Amino acid sequence: MLKRILLIAVIFQFSACSELQQVINQLPNGVVTNDQIVGGLKEALNNGITNQVTKLAVEDGFFKNELTRILLPEELQKVDNVLRSVGLSKLADEGLKVLNRAAEDAVGEAIPIFVDAIKGMSFTDAKNILLGEKNAATQYLQAATSEALYQKFNPIIANSFQKVGADKIWTDLITKYNALPLTNDVNPDLTDYVTGEALKGVFIMVEVEEKEIREKVSSRTSDLLKKVFALQD
Repeated sequence: MLKRILLIAVIFQFSACSELQQVINQLPNGVVTNDQIVGGLKEALNNGITNQVTKLAVEDGFFKNELTRILLPEELQKVDNVLRSVGLSKLADEGLKVLNRAAEDAVGEAIPIFVDAIKGMSFTDAKNILLGEKNAATQYLQAATSEALYQKFNPIIANSFQKVGADKIWTDLITKYNALPLTNDVNPDLTDYVTGEALKGVFIMVEVEEKEIREKVSSRTSDLLKKVFALQD
């Protein structure tokens, strides 16, 4: 075990692939090639997408998931609270539901963007992920895809609001709230907010899968995952 720890520590000091390979070849449990390291990290990220992100792209994928359910922005929490306090809980629930439905509509568009980012992973990327923070793979995917995902999600969410009548629901909700005594008028534009919350939800679920693979040997469902992630144990 001490030998493994020392050898992995040495890995951090090498940046050239050929030098890193010489060190990796000395590890116990057999040779781990550059291609295997890249392949293992790609498989882990693909598992995150297949096992977790796709769950968000179905009805109630966001709404009934405690980790990703989209709530009102902080400045509108009072709207929800006041409506419920005066017997308008059903209307408040409908307002929340349409936010989550819009995110669920958008997530399906994330898959090809993720696939492209994973295909483009280099050995250096894979090495840094494998020996990096516990959520390094999620951070890589977030850095590589956030801008493209935002551009893709935003118009879909706007269209979804129109499709399910969110504009009418929110107009009704805010109109009733603004008509209540001792309240300040609210007129939010929620498209950007929901886009950001949808992105957060996606990466939360990727991180869930990454954590499983890093911490539980039983979650490493292939020989490649077992071999590669043994290097970070």
